[in-house]
Amino acid sequence: MIICPNCRHENTNGSVFCAECGEQLDGVETLVTQAITEDQISEDLRNQAPRPEAEATPANSWLSLHLMDSGKIMPLASRNEFTLGRLSEGQPIMPDIDLTAYQAYASGVSRLHAVVKRDESNVVVMDLGSSNGTYLNGRRLTPHTEERLSHGDIVALGKLKIQILLRNI
Repeated sequence: MIICPNCRHENTNGSVFCAECGEQLDGVETLVTQAITEDQISEDLRNQAPRPEAEATPANSWLSLHLMDSGKIMPLASRNEFTLGRLSEGQPIMPDIDLTAYQAYASGVSRLHAVVKRDESNVVVMDLGSSNGTYLNGRRLTPHTEERLSHGDIVALGKLKIQILLRNI
């Protein structure tokens, strides 16, 4: 047990703050933080990303979204452009791909968060001015600026991580 120096409450071992008064507990100054580079984040994301089987992507799909937390794969084929976001009760905004069922609100996904589109030879993602940002392989994107996507890239809408699965276009 760790005794709080402020209120004398007994806290469980490993506690950083007192459960009773919120005071920082003794011994916390021994914790060390480390700077993490974008390269390390990007490599960690790629290493953590499970690689789905080839048959998980239907033949007519040019793009599939692998929702990493749930393992769900959403094949997209009918159009060349899709908005990503979540529904909000009482709001008329409707994204093409509704991520509400995948904890989108808790993950910080905006109602209209980002767009993914293709042209003759490229697939791009663009943040639509979202509140919590769009990240490509750990790097925050500049709003309203297209960024090229490659097969296996990790796009995060807020904290919701999506692996991009591309077929040859």
